[in-house]
Amino acid sequence: MKKGFRALLDEANAEVEAISPEAAAELLSADGITFVDLRDPREIEREGNIPGARHCTRGMLEFWIDPESPYHKPFFATGNTFVFFCAGGWRSALAAKTAQDMGLEPVKHIEGGFGAWKKAGLPVEPAPN
Repeated sequence: MKKGFRALLDEANAEVEAISPEAAAELLSADGITFVDLRDPREIEREGNIPGARHCTRGMLEFWIDPESPYHKPFFATGNTFVFFCAGGWRSALAAKTAQDMGLEPVKHIEGGFGAWKKAGLPVEPAPN
């Protein structure tokens, strides 16, 4: 293997700001901040979501960010700060680095992901029906 997932995670964490769930919660109602949930829809159905977070599966991220893509989503072209999260912080670290490499700045990700968010007792909303 040329480069394993741990090396990729180390690179991502060296380049992207990881913030605690508590620091992320302070940004939740701030203007110019977009939370992006990278989890699979089944994870969201099972666990709920951070209130107001947008959803983008990890597999569609590059296509949704790029304005040249037929799948582009305008919320990625707002100039906001993006706070990515997944279940445990690995996918979000890689996704935040990818987003940053593509030109989105600033980006952050939640250290420990949604699991750490829930463990900290922070607000969770049920998945939409």
